[in-house]
Amino acid sequence: MKKVAIGIDIGGTNTAIGIIDYEGKCLAESNISTAAFNTPELLVEEASTKIKSMLNSIKGIEVLGIGIGAPNGNFFNGSIEYAPNLKWKGVVNLVKLFKPYFNLPVYVTNDANAAAIGEMIYGVAKGVDDFIIVTLGTGVGSGFVSNGKLVYGHDAFAGELGHVIIDENGRQCGCGRKGCLETYASATGIVRTAKEYLFLKKEDSLLREIEFENITSKDIFEAAEKGDQIALDIFDFTARKLGFSLANAVAISSPKMIVLFGGLAMAGNLILQPTKKYMEEYMLKIYKDKIPIVLSSLMNQNAAILGASALVWDQIK
Repeated sequence: MKKVAIGIDIGGTNTAIGIIDYEGKCLAESNISTAAFNTPELLVEEASTKIKSMLNSIKGIEVLGIGIGAPNGNFFNGSIEYAPNLKWKGVVNLVKLFKPYFNLPVYVTNDANAAAIGEMIYGVAKGVDDFIIVTLGTGVGSGFVSNGKLVYGHDAFAGELGHVIIDENGRQCGCGRKGCLETYASATGIVRTAKEYLFLKKEDSLLREIEFENITSKDIFEAAEKGDQIALDIFDFTARKLGFSLANAVAISSPKMIVLFGGLAMAGNLILQPTKKYMEEYMLKIYKDKIPIVLSSLMNQNAAILGASALVWDQIK
């Protein structure tokens, strides 16, 4: 019997579901619209129906558990707590909701922590006991692994590098505070930088050919690839903010490596090389030239499902 885990990634728009074996192979997958369900109970009912149908289509498997990655997922309580981008408000106990449908252990954590465990089980951090993963998407998430264990803190909300303040008088953040790393090093943050630069600088730029309000992080990447100086300056500014934050994170956790994941990380060396340069520039001497920054090896796969399913393997190993 092939042992498998069920991975569920709950996003603001869609929920992805997969049946994953220990090698990280997805045996079946499906998607449902998160936004289409007004209550979590209805989403869980539909997800459970999909899962049972998927399981019935695969022969010779033993299901070991269900792992769920979700915004503001609390590993200790098995719940989503006050997630800003979901319709459901307050605290939603996902473990309790799934239990009537499956006689299986159910584990919940936030999406960045799930990415960290996925990288540890399936990806570039396999066999690495101390590392940081930073997810550079619409926001900035992170997961800290120390001595082979994810750092949860006392309340399961440890490791929020994206909401470390790097400029006390900086940009307004969605969390209600100012100057969080997320406002600079996310896909939305780099677009904010682009708009500031285009307003303040006078040089020609390929970005000026795009309607100001429609500029995307992809546009900035494509302009930088073509050698556009303003676009390159935007990446440099972003990398300085990220490198500064990583140098501080290193002083706390002393990782063996730092893994970058997400849409902005797909810019490759445009973000990787300057971030490494600035991290080393800001780094305490005892840590210098010890810690590589690498790209996730899971970005071209359904990493969200893999990360969620990895919760199961992590708990039973």
